[in-house]
Amino acid sequence: MISHRMSKRIVTLSGVALLCGATAFAQTTTADSAQNGSSMSSMSSGKASKADKMFARKALEGGMAEVQLGQLAAKNAGSDDVKQFGQKMVDDHTKLGDQLKPIAEQLGVTAPTTLSAKDKALMTKLQGESGEQFDKTYLKAMVKDHRKDLKEFQKEARSGKDQSLKDAASQGAQVIQGHLSEAEQLAQTHHVSVPGGMNSGSSSEQGSVSQ
Repeated sequence: MISHRMSKRIVTLSGVALLCGATAFAQTTTADSAQNGSSMSSMSSGKASKADKMFARKALEGGMAEVQLGQLAAKNAGSDDVKQFGQKMVDDHTKLGDQLKPIAEQLGVTAPTTLSAKDKALMTKLQGESGEQFDKTYLKAMVKDHRKDLKEFQKEARSGKDQSLKDAASQGAQVIQGHLSEAEQLAQTHHVSVPGGMNSGSSSEQGSVSQ
């Protein structure tokens, strides 16, 4: 038989053990929660830089121009291969724009609704041309624009602060790389003289884009 005093002591010790266990569990849970919170914070704390926002705006603006110019080329180009290239610009840059818009919105960047002055001038010029002259003007602009765009997308993929935008830029750079190669090939086929020669923008930074 266990004495009343000993029974009371066992109950007391059991209570202390339960209290210690509960305290330890609470501390562990709190530590885990803090660690998880810190981890989540580190994942979402990367604020977009001013350069990120500028890239997003310019990429959307340029993509819109590529779509509208591509639509014009698909309709007015003198050669079937240039028409097909124009339609490809419409399809691919529409997809790129759809990927970029929600990311840009999260960064507080509103998608532009009008072309830049440079793109408006090119659109006006092309609207007054047809046949072989249209093809030459369009292809020359496409090579020049895609060289510039490729460098900007690659730079964002390397140096951007917002991870979602960096990923989109990396994927976009691969698409633009393909466009540039095709535009340069078409320019050669149609005897279009492009400043800087062919392939001047195709490989200088190709290896720097993250896969």
